[in-house]
Amino acid sequence: MTIGSLKHANEKKSRKSKQAVVDEQSPLLPTKHKGDAGFDEFDGASFSGAVFNLSTTIVGAGIMALPATMKSLGLILGIAMIVFMAFLTESSIELLIRFSRTSKSASYGSLMGDTFGKYGKMLLQICVLVNNIGVLVVYMIIIGDVLSGTNSSGVHHAGVLEEWFGAHWWNSRFFILLVTTLGIFAPLASLKRIDSLRFTSALSVALAVVFLVVTVGITVFKLMNGTILMPRLLPDAYDLTSFLKLFTVVPILVTAYICHYNVHSIENELEDNTQIRAVVQSSLALCSTVYVLTSLFGFLLFGDATLDDVLANFDTNLGIPLGSLLNDVVRVSYAAHLMLVFPIVFYPLRLNLDGLLFPSARPLTFDNLRFALISSGLIAVIFLGANFIPSIWDAFQFTGATAAVCIGFIFPAAVTLRDRYGIATKKDKILCIFMIVLAVFSNVVAIYSDAYTLIKKSSSPRE
Repeated sequence: MTIGSLKHANEKKSRKSKQAVVDEQSPLLPTKHKGDAGFDEFDGASFSGAVFNLSTTIVGAGIMALPATMKSLGLILGIAMIVFMAFLTESSIELLIRFSRTSKSASYGSLMGDTFGKYGKMLLQICVLVNNIGVLVVYMIIIGDVLSGTNSSGVHHAGVLEEWFGAHWWNSRFFILLVTTLGIFAPLASLKRIDSLRFTSALSVALAVVFLVVTVGITVFKLMNGTILMPRLLPDAYDLTSFLKLFTVVPILVTAYICHYNVHSIENELEDNTQIRAVVQSSLALCSTVYVLTSLFGFLLFGDATLDDVLANFDTNLGIPLGSLLNDVVRVSYAAHLMLVFPIVFYPLRLNLDGLLFPSARPLTFDNLRFALISSGLIAVIFLGANFIPSIWDAFQFTGATAAVCIGFIFPAAVTLRDRYGIATKKDKILCIFMIVLAVFSNVVAIYSDAYTLIKKSSSPRE
């Protein structure tokens, strides 16, 4: 055997599972291209890099709302729902991977196109746009709130920089978001390969762990001092209205686990893409652990005073030594975490917008002008949204109850029930019917509950 043939055999072995056919009309990142020397040097993403990238996709702003879901559901049902949603997410992603390989679809959009035609693919791309733009606007709003402060119900909550240096023009909300956008978001969003973000993803996961460790430490200290009351173990559902209200937490849980739009991009860059299911399972195990611990200790710490965004609870006196310092550590670490999550969520947003606008064009990574124009336009839209949308929950609840639930459960279930290749089992179809019923029912209840609350507020007499 010659050296050349040995090299060919080794390359074939390392790429043994790359069976997917790249569709140039789908929003994909090709692994290699003969006309680009930089990409020829890329030998495939590592398992750990893929786990960090997918984990970073999962853990975002949704983690801050989970303690509030624990307040609604109680400790026992709350923890059970977080774990249950992780298993349901793993099942939906497994269906996507299985049908993608059978249909030789190398992206979520290609799979939807293969199953439902071009309109199915367009619908998926629109949902990714709505979900990711909404999520990124939420990220930027929270970063502005944490660093520059915010006003709520006529009360000003000082930001970290305002507390440290006082109010100045250079730590105003607009200027801080502008500097963050130009100095952090734009450079990271300019990277063309998702595996290039593996180190920032690892750092973002570490920052999420810092937030968790500080929260656990504060809670344990207060438990030892006997200053924490026993929380509710079960939900307080005493009539039909309160029972239906429990389902309003489902959109939050769905949003907390949405990562489906990045699974194919991460799989395409793996050296051995048979590892993708292990990557998904490892990421979900890691994120579920962080979610359970954050929800548990966040609810233990603040009890029934837990706010919809638990980060807002750290604006108060914790009643412990170095409480002010720990408040700042929690808020700054979380803001930094969101800054590093931003490019991971931005990556599929750009690819899907390109696929929607230029379905017949050559791959985006080989057209620098198109890449720059789309990236700049999206960042500008997100920046403007963060400065003009009044509340994170206006964006958060809308995306969670519409686009996110379609991406995470309804579309994978629809692909399975359509079953063009006859590979779905009876168990798969029963699971998919359950996912659709749960998603539709819970989101209808959530939307109705939100609308009813708004109508009730607007019709109540003002004092």
